[in-house]
Amino acid sequence: MPRYLSQHTLACLTRQGAEELTARLNAATAVRARRVLLAMHDGKLLVEFDAANREELEKWLAAEKFHFDWVLRIDYEASGGGLSPV
Repeated sequence: MPRYLSQHTLACLTRQGAEELTARLNAATAVRARRVLLAMHDGKLLVEFDAANREELEKWLAAEKFHFDWVLRIDYEASGGGLSPV
């Protein structure tokens, strides 16, 4: 399944709000949140998703009212070794 990375700008999010947001993301069934990264100081959220395609991910984000700055499809990754397809 294709993998995507999204960035979201957050305003005035508390730790409790971040936990609730993370729970919502992890409860998703139409898409799968693999990893959630929060930069509370900068008001940014990065989410790594598995989704059938970009349109399905954007449709889910819109339905859940998750505004995003950008969505990027990930094709390759490297983790301590050579480049591997995702």
